[in-house]
Order: sequence, then structure tokens, then C-alpha cells
Amino acid sequence: MPKRVVPETDRRRRRPTKQGQVLTHQLIVETALRMLREHGADGLTARRLGLALGADASTVYRYFRGMDDLILAIADELFAHAMAGWRSTGDWRSDLRELGLRIHHAYLAHPQAAVLTASRVTGRPNEVAADETILGVLRGAGFPDADAVRIYHAFIDQSLAFSILDAATLALPVAAREADEEVWQDTYARLPAATHPNIAATAALLVARMNDSAYPTALDMLLSSASAQLRG
Repeated sequence: MPKRVVPETDRRRRRPTKQGQVLTHQLIVETALRMLREHGADGLTARRLGLALGADASTVYRYFRGMDDLILAIADELFAHAMAGWRSTGDWRSDLRELGLRIHHAYLAHPQAAVLTASRVTGRPNEVAADETILGVLRGAGFPDADAVRIYHAFIDQSLAFSILDAATLALPVAAREADEEVWQDTYARLPAATHPNIAATAALLVARMNDSAYPTALDMLLSSASAQLRG
């Protein structure tokens, strides 16, 4: 049975933790993000989080129904990071491009958290606000509702899919990541034209591009397709 979450006014500590901090929902989420960055998903437990906060592990459950509830709060926090300071320019395509890049950047800034959260749907305030904004940009551009939803669906899934893919690469141990990156130079660039004519012909281009994220290119392609539909 899920644990009962104590209301904010009742759960606030009357005295600071061992680190001299008063526990809040936000502080716990920020500390969890730091632990994920430093120790990975396996290092995020209630016990370790309590130690990092200078509080008993059971204190975490006064703020969250369980560790999965905390993961959803982290997911929502990443949307808060993505949307912080964003302002519409009035150009729907520029606005969507900026929003997509912000989402991607927010997840890649916390790769371990991204792997855990990018596939989740939280229904929480920051996620909902981002979705409302994206749909508003599309409807404001003149897309009929059915098309706005279809493009929104492709847009957000593309953003999160690339976030997971690119974050998973960043979350690899450094040696493994560097070994993967070297494959394009050490293997693909050396394949003979006699057996692999297409790879050989494009080898230099592959080496130059394949270790970078394809997300900006994919995003531009999606927006170009949507723009052509709107003009048509």
C-alpha cells in the first residue's frame, strides 16, 4: 500500500538537518539529481538519500509515496529546467525548435536521470505546462487540432527518444564511450570499397558526424515537414 504523504505544512522539520538545512520537496529532488549524476541509478536509495540530506531515510517517505514517486518528481523537475526563462518569439517554428533543444539539453545535463525518467508520463505541473505550451504554439500557428496533436505527439516523442539515446551514451563509463566513438574511425573508415562501396564513399562524412547527436537534424526535418503541411 502506498505510504501516506504528509502535507507540506505538517512535514516541515522544526529544526535543520545535520547539514544545517531545512528539508523541502525541492531540496530532496535536487539532492537526488546530484546523487544520480555522481553515483548512477543504483546509488539512489532512500538510505543513501537520507545520509546525503543528513536525515533519517524514513524522512524521505514523508515527502514522497515511494522512490518511484521521487523519480516522477525528478522527471517533472527536468521539464522545469527546460522551460525556465523561455519566452515565445511569435514565430512558431523558431519557438518549437527552441523548446525541443531546451528539452534535449535539460535531459543531457542529467544523463543518469534522463535514462530513468524520459520514458515516464508524470501529469505533474511542469510537464503539463510544457505540453500546454507546445500545443499552444501549434494551434496558434493555425494547425487544426487533429494536426496539432499529431505533430505534438511526434515532436515530444522525438525529443524524449533522442534524450534517452544521447543520455545513455553520456551515462556510459568514459572508456566504453571513447571505445564506441573510435569505432567509426578504426573500423568503418577502413572498410574497402570493393566490399562496402557505400560506406567507403561516405566514410569521412560518417567519421565527422556519427559521434554527434542527430537530434537537431531530426528536429529540423520534423519542423520542415510540419511547415510544408501548413503551407499546403
